[in-house]
Order: sequence, then C-alpha cells, then structure tokens
Amino acid sequence: MIRDTLFLLPPGFEANGRREFCPECAEIWGVLSWFPALKETLDIVYVGIDHPRGPISALLGEGRHNAPTLVLHPASPRGPGLDYAEAGGRAYLPSARLIARHFAAVHGTPVPRGH
Repeated sequence: MIRDTLFLLPPGFEANGRREFCPECAEIWGVLSWFPALKETLDIVYVGIDHPRGPISALLGEGRHNAPTLVLHPASPRGPGLDYAEAGGRAYLPSARLIARHFAAVHGTPVPRGH
C-alpha cells in the first residue's frame, strides 16, 4: 500500500520553560480523529520541537522542517488545484490547511471552511 508520511510534533512538549502544543498539529489530529480511515494511508512520524528536525530534513533538504508537513509518496495522487511544494524530489505540503485540502481532494473528506 502506498503511504504518505505525515510529520507532527507530539501532543505536548517542553518549550519556553513550559508545556506547550502545536495548534496546527492539533488541527490535523482533529481531522484524523473525525476521519480515522485517513490514518491507514499515512506513516505518522513525531519530530521534536528543536531544529533541525532530522527526519523532515532528510527527505526534503536542509532548512525544511515545518511541522505539520505531509510528504507524498512518489506514486501518490495529487489533488487538482493544490500548489504542492517540491524538494528532494518529493512533493510536500507544509501546513495544516494545505494538508486538509489535500485530504479533501484525494480522499474525499470535507474541504476546510474558507477554501
């Protein structure tokens, strides 16, 4: 089965002297909880808060380390009308809203409001 790779920060981490969470990663976890079949299409990898985030940079190159990021498998379909970034020979989406729009275009989930 073709699986894309979704990079997320963990649900809670230490930063700035306190426990924090990433709102964009939480947004993606919300989408995954509403549409759990999406998880079967993904390899979910947690990365740390510190830069560089090695697993992301290993696929996309130095300086690319945003989380959440969805890196498409080379054989994965792309949604029409979406502007996929390209690096390291891979297509990727570096934000929660773009990832949710991809899920809608490719997997048939609802489109995020405002898009």
